[in-house]
Amino acid sequence: MELNYILVVKEKDMKKIDIIIVDDHILFAEALHGLISDFEDFNVLAVFANGEELVTYFSSENKHPDIILMDIQMPIMNGVEATKWIKINQPQIKVLGLSMECEEETILKMLRAGARGYMLKVIQPSLLEHALKEVHTTGFYYTKNVANTLLNSLNAIHEKKIDEEIILKEKELEFLKLTCTEMTYRQIAEVMYLSPKTIENYRESLFAKLNVKTRIGLVLFAIKEKIVTL
Repeated sequence: MELNYILVVKEKDMKKIDIIIVDDHILFAEALHGLISDFEDFNVLAVFANGEELVTYFSSENKHPDIILMDIQMPIMNGVEATKWIKINQPQIKVLGLSMECEEETILKMLRAGARGYMLKVIQPSLLEHALKEVHTTGFYYTKNVANTLLNSLNAIHEKKIDEEIILKEKELEFLKLTCTEMTYRQIAEVMYLSPKTIENYRESLFAKLNVKTRIGLVLFAIKEKIVTL
């Protein structure tokens, strides 16, 4: 009797998504290392305590990661500075901010520096795994709640597209671009030669048109739709 055999090939040799963790809190970083190593599709290449150590890593012919999980407040070279360096020198690598910092200004700085997303360290393990996969496959990931400041705007930005129903007036477009800078609303009013009240009206108009509730929402929309380039 002739026997037919079926060869079953396990996929354990398939390429995993390589991660580097940059965080000066050693216990947290090591715990994160262990957690991500347990994710089926991921591999942690290295853990560093600050941006300078990360830059040194790239000075040698070491294996490059797909994603860098970046803390913000670190000695010597912080997360914003390190993210800017990555954007210039290793633009193919995606940076995902992971921090206890929930101030709107801090989040904006990371996004302007080139981060593809931002999460708080209190995130659930399953959501972290999902976020890493999203960043790897789509290039971006934004939670619905980066503290209370983001509210529900980030999901709306992730899915929102400019279409024929959304018409931005010239002044609204100018205001949107200036919103992506570090200027305050009062400074924007001075640059546009308008009153603070008029600027406030532009802001509220864009909030309504784009279905967002925060300045971060406006910035993310502008980035995603390439109204501004960082």
